[in-house]
Amino acid sequence: MKLRVDLLPHGAYSDTVLIVDVLRATTTAITYLERGADALLLTASPERALALRGTTGEDGTDVRDDRYLLGGERGGLAIPGFDFGNSPVEANSQNFTGRTVVMNTTNGTGAAHVAGTSGKHVLLASLRNAHAAARRAKALAVEEVAIVCAGTDGRVGMDDVYAAGVLAEYLMAMGEFTVDDGARIALTVRRTVGNPLEALSSSAHGIALDRLGLGEDVRYAAQVSESTTVPVLADTQDIEGALRFVAG
Repeated sequence: MKLRVDLLPHGAYSDTVLIVDVLRATTTAITYLERGADALLLTASPERALALRGTTGEDGTDVRDDRYLLGGERGGLAIPGFDFGNSPVEANSQNFTGRTVVMNTTNGTGAAHVAGTSGKHVLLASLRNAHAAARRAKALAVEEVAIVCAGTDGRVGMDDVYAAGVLAEYLMAMGEFTVDDGARIALTVRRTVGNPLEALSSSAHGIALDRLGLGEDVRYAAQVSESTTVPVLADTQDIEGALRFVAG
């Protein structure tokens, strides 16, 4: 079995893929499902998310689809017109039972769309569900597990690379893998830094979030294997311009 870590999303994926955007999209996605959401729809653009929910008609009639709630960010802050930002702490304080959350973020949802066009099995992973996600990926994979780091604004992020290293460690404890250089880099970061909160809070993304007053999100995201929820892509085809994930 091969173990591949892509420090940024690229290329084609033929087997099982773990998407990682630990600060914060995949952490928040897991929390939405933990708090009762029926499903997640990850869109390629904020406009598509808004269109899925609908708006107020020209005659003042509310034509919004109340099944949908919107969560997402640009520059770390909530997108205008969305119901929520991309905060796992905020999500953890809500009840989403019976609702579908439509997500669009700067990095994570785009990475999911890259992998979702080709991966046979696509899962969302973070530190919070690291053990459960690794176990599920190992059970599904036939030839390869690819861990795909979302990065930040097209640049490699230490936060995601560290999380990939944690996932890689769990996977390697479950069986024999042939690892690529990306996996070696992620494992080296994991073993060098050690403490998850240090890795996340000292990353460029973690520092930026703290400056925005979102340091609690960083601390929440640094918790390891606190969740058994693994979002799984339910259909590899776009559904009205979105990828549908459910709790696996």
